[in-house]
Amino acid sequence: MAWNVFVVGHDDLSRRLLPTLRHAEDYAFHGLLPLNEVVHAQEYHFDRLVEDALDELQRFPDPVDAIVGVWDFPTTALLPVLRDAMGHRGPTLEAVLKCEHKYWSRLEQAKAVPECVPAFQALDPFDDHAIDTLEVDYPFWIKPVKAHSSQLGFHIGNEQQLREALPHIRRGIGKFGNPLSEVCTHLDLPDDVAGIGGHHCIVEAIISAGRQCTLEGYVQQGEVHLTGIVDSIRDTWHRSVLMRFEYPSSLPDPVQQRMVALSRRVMRHIGYDDAPFNIEFYHDDKSDRIWLLEINSRLSRSHAALFQLVDGAPHYQVMVDVALGMAPRMPHREGRYAIAAKQMLRVFQGGIVRRVPTAEEIRLVEAAYPGTLVELNVRNGMALESLLHQDSFSWELGVLFTGADSYQGLLERIRLCREGLPFVITPAAGEGA
Repeated sequence: MAWNVFVVGHDDLSRRLLPTLRHAEDYAFHGLLPLNEVVHAQEYHFDRLVEDALDELQRFPDPVDAIVGVWDFPTTALLPVLRDAMGHRGPTLEAVLKCEHKYWSRLEQAKAVPECVPAFQALDPFDDHAIDTLEVDYPFWIKPVKAHSSQLGFHIGNEQQLREALPHIRRGIGKFGNPLSEVCTHLDLPDDVAGIGGHHCIVEAIISAGRQCTLEGYVQQGEVHLTGIVDSIRDTWHRSVLMRFEYPSSLPDPVQQRMVALSRRVMRHIGYDDAPFNIEFYHDDKSDRIWLLEINSRLSRSHAALFQLVDGAPHYQVMVDVALGMAPRMPHREGRYAIAAKQMLRVFQGGIVRRVPTAEEIRLVEAAYPGTLVELNVRNGMALESLLHQDSFSWELGVLFTGADSYQGLLERIRLCREGLPFVITPAAGEGA
């Protein structure tokens, strides 16, 4: 009989990719919690989500063999609570929060890999005297201790910019701050973290010089393993805005091996076990210094199709097999292409969506280049400002996954695909022409 694997926030991409796993006949996948409640929600009530998920699992008539998820918080915090309740293997909630709570994570990183950690401090954006508490010199980044996709993250060059950013942060920080505070009630937090709740920010010295990448790996029975390293290509003007992921990484092999060694040190220190993770790094090629940006207690959904195109299966294979307690049956370099990318289809000015690529246009693009996938985030008549989970400078209209046999061939294929996927955005009322 197949193993029953429950997927939190089962979506169209996972429905397309999970059946492509090696030995797919060994698994039966089931959705757990609606996507519009656990991902695309205006607000999250953590304990209610736990209650609803456990109710679903306990009503299932057959054994529940594994619970997995690829989404960011609150899914990352739900998984350890649900697994513990069901008696499944996986990292503890404490180990997960040592990754997900940005300030707590920096404290732990500073103990394990201090050479990779920038100057940082916590800051209360609701404190009328917050600016007076600054210890990190300008310029710096400020962001909530829990957010994702660069939401409410600001590059601050001087005091005036900080004064302008704080009201924006105060208005939006509760979306993830409220459920994070709820999650924290499940633990006895250490003294140096207990006072830093979900409505706090972290201020960090700038480390974004050089090249960014993400190390995808997993821990199983205490051993840290590498799945692959993916390069992150950022916008040249807005450095917090991701434009494209490329796999495999073109970083020199010695640099990649140093990143693997650093990952082993920090994940062992945190006590994270029996699950995938990813760590975002910067490599400053001028100083040859490696900086750790952040740790995520999940694999990256954005990278799954890239592994399929290059290695022959999405790295969901790792997530599922580790959750089931077996060595991952993940292939390596058995895919259709030598290199692959996820291209974000972004615009930097808001407005109203007047046209999106048709189903036939998408079909033609996907058919022209085997393995290509297109996802749309917008629909006709939609105001871009209503899109959830966007960074502070742009709107992601959709994404394109594709591969090629060479880097130049990849860039050309992206260009051709974009030409075949036309959008029309017009200014909203009150905006300039």
